[in-house]
Amino acid sequence: MTTQMTNLDLYAKAEHLLGIEEATEALYDLYRSELDEYNVKTLLDVGCGRGGFMERMISDGVTCKGVDLSSIMVEECKLKDLDAECIDVSEVSGKYDAVVSIFDVLNFLDNDALIKFLDAIAEKLNDDGIFIADINTRYGFTDVAEGTMTNDTDEEFLSVDAQFENDELYTKFTLFEKIEDDMYKKHQDTIVQYFHKIKTFQNLSALKLVEKQTFSLYDTEDKTLLIFKKR
Repeated sequence: MTTQMTNLDLYAKAEHLLGIEEATEALYDLYRSELDEYNVKTLLDVGCGRGGFMERMISDGVTCKGVDLSSIMVEECKLKDLDAECIDVSEVSGKYDAVVSIFDVLNFLDNDALIKFLDAIAEKLNDDGIFIADINTRYGFTDVAEGTMTNDTDEEFLSVDAQFENDELYTKFTLFEKIEDDMYKKHQDTIVQYFHKIKTFQNLSALKLVEKQTFSLYDTEDKTLLIFKKR
């Protein structure tokens, strides 16, 4: 039996089988430490997932809102009484001291969509606002993300096959969910991610890249943290 779902919702259903919990926590700690340098009272988390980072910032006294294009993720946020909506960032009302996009959010956008996204981010920032995001380095794509993996539980089986070519990573997710004895529901879709050069971020009209730092999340220098201020 096969069913269709958006690729973001498929990712949401498969995320717990990917083994990224430790990396996610490390990123949360990094973002939190960077935000400690600023007087942040309001924060918008774009691509908020299940709301883990918002929970941490709320515990620090920050008022948080999250948006994500996966309805599954947003519903899980709401079950935690977090302020989250399944809308595009351009539809968000109000302005914020800080905006974050954690764990490859920018890599899911091609160049044209990326520029529109960053312009929308700038519109949501207060005049002295800060935007922080991370991207994969080329090494992060070719030597870390590319390849195959499988994982399973008694109720599920996940296969992931990722190939990087022409600065694009194509990742096919195949998830089987057990619905009764000897019967499984199959979900399958391909997610595309895009490699972005740093120069793409250096001449933006609405945001100024004020800091970049390459760091190791899974392997040697596989990620770059980008910090922007509103122009």
